[in-house]
Amino acid sequence: MDHNILCRIRDINKAVAEYENMTVKKYGLSLNEGMLLCCLSQGGTMSSTEIAKALGLTCSNTSKVLKTVEAKKMVKRDLSEQDKRSMLFSITRTGTVTMESLLADTADIPELLVRILNL
Repeated sequence: MDHNILCRIRDINKAVAEYENMTVKKYGLSLNEGMLLCCLSQGGTMSSTEIAKALGLTCSNTSKVLKTVEAKKMVKRDLSEQDKRSMLFSITRTGTVTMESLLADTADIPELLVRILNL
C-alpha cells in the first residue's frame, strides 16, 4: 500500500473525529446517531436490519444506537403491519428538526472534509 494513502486515510479519520466531537457538543449526537437519523430521513421507515446494512454496523451496535436516539425522542418504533414480530423505525419531528439544524450548520466542519465533500 502506498504510504501516502495510509496517511491520507489517517487525516480523514482525524477530520471525521473532529466533526463528531462538534456534533456531540452542539447537538448531543454521535456520528452513528446522526447517520442513523440521516438514513431514516431519506429512507422513511426501516427495520433494524435494514438500518444496520445501510450504516455498515453490526445488529448489536445498531440496537444500541437505536436505543439512544429513541431515548432522545428522535426516532420511534412501531410494529410492522405485515409481520407483527418485526419492529419498524422512523424519524420523529424532533429528529427531523435536529437533522435540519445539523445539515445547515457547516461552520465547524473541518477544512479537509469541506474539500472532500465539495461543500
